[in-house]
Amino acid sequence: MADTPQANIGVIGMAVMGSNLARNLASREGNTVAIYNRSPEKTRAVVEEFPEAGFIASESIDDFVASLQTPRTAIIMVKAGKGTDAVIDQLVERFEPGDIIVDGGNALFTDTIRREKAVRETGINFVGAGISGGEEGALNGPSIMPGGSAEAWETLGPILRSIAAVAEGEPCVTHVGTDGAGHFVKMIHNGIEYADMQLIAEAYDLIRRGTGKSPAEIAEIFAEWNTGELESYLIEITAEVLRQVDAETGKPLVDVILDQAGAKGTGAWTVQTALELGVPVSGIAEAVFARSLSSKPAQRQAAGDLPGPDTSWSVDDPDAFIEDVRQALYASKIIAYSQGFDEIIAGAEQYGWDIKKGDIAKIWRGGCIIRAQFLNRITEAYDENPDLVALILAPYFTDAVTTAQPAWRRIVVAAAQAGIPAPAFSSSLSYYDGLRADRLPAALVQGQRDFFGAHTYKRTDKDGTFHTLWSGDRTEINAEDTH
Repeated sequence: MADTPQANIGVIGMAVMGSNLARNLASREGNTVAIYNRSPEKTRAVVEEFPEAGFIASESIDDFVASLQTPRTAIIMVKAGKGTDAVIDQLVERFEPGDIIVDGGNALFTDTIRREKAVRETGINFVGAGISGGEEGALNGPSIMPGGSAEAWETLGPILRSIAAVAEGEPCVTHVGTDGAGHFVKMIHNGIEYADMQLIAEAYDLIRRGTGKSPAEIAEIFAEWNTGELESYLIEITAEVLRQVDAETGKPLVDVILDQAGAKGTGAWTVQTALELGVPVSGIAEAVFARSLSSKPAQRQAAGDLPGPDTSWSVDDPDAFIEDVRQALYASKIIAYSQGFDEIIAGAEQYGWDIKKGDIAKIWRGGCIIRAQFLNRITEAYDENPDLVALILAPYFTDAVTTAQPAWRRIVVAAAQAGIPAPAFSSSLSYYDGLRADRLPAALVQGQRDFFGAHTYKRTDKDGTFHTLWSGDRTEINAEDTH
């Protein structure tokens, strides 16, 4: 190892994501990258496989730290949880005030808040950075969502801009906010991703069952959709998945894949956090629950004989039906993003983050899984009105949903009548109708709560908080007078 520090950035953790991110960093002019893995064999393998990267490899944490120029900057790419805490502790023991520790894993944002607070007391900067785009993004240009201090961003910003994806000439990275803001926004990104994927799956299922088209034929439909307002990475890869033929059986690969969807936790975190913040994210929640239901084979098998509709189902006009599905997909997708940004706004308010919603939409335009054409429309909406109450109320999205509404309703009705589960489509429409309702049955719910628990209620015709003495003569009292 050299006698003087040489690397301006280091990466700890040489699994696929870590090694790809290190290679990305090394490929950018001005970067020299130090690497370290708990298992030295892994570090050696990466150096041997990618000699062109010019990595400064270390087999001990002390040598790794010594290889870094000051202010030292290290990105941790290890499995979230105790492993991350262990690496942080090692670095804190060796780093100095002004140095920067970056957690690039999928950490729960409240863990990041805790870690940042503890590390900050040492004078060391801690940054939680959401990195989206999977293995390909890590190597070729991800969307990056860093939190942390302004001081850390001064050093880290140029490095992250050098490796981020570029969309319309702009790097897909921005300083999201302090402490856990970056991981919070990455969590919401993943929640929207869950909803988007479920909606696409429901669209495929409806088209296949309703028209009898093969996966290959439906692939061409998705490829055509990808040339219009639905243009996105997920629509693009859906076409590729549906085209794939299993080499062993000759069947469409989608028919050979077991219909049990996995999950790694960020979708559930999005829903749990939304519940704590009091933000309805029904489309995202139904997508999470749909994966949970798919992964209950014993229940599904036992329930297989439950009765459904009496008649078989097919559509009379396949082309018209497919267009209805497309419009329902677009409208439901808008709801998913609107709900996701509602949660970002609520989280920013709860935790004191100054998150620029338009900037978040911008950095999602490239590198990440939910990159899509209409993210530009989101940026425009928040640029025009930073205090927008709900994304769906921006003129562009209101017009889009107004246009799609008849088709959206037809699809939800058709799915229900045919006995085809479409939880994300239907819950998104119910949310939309809940928003636009003049009056909701919540009045009855509040009456019930007051009846059994004396939870009180407010009235439409006068100020104050009230409670009815439901037994006896049903007397109403001003609850504030009882305190």
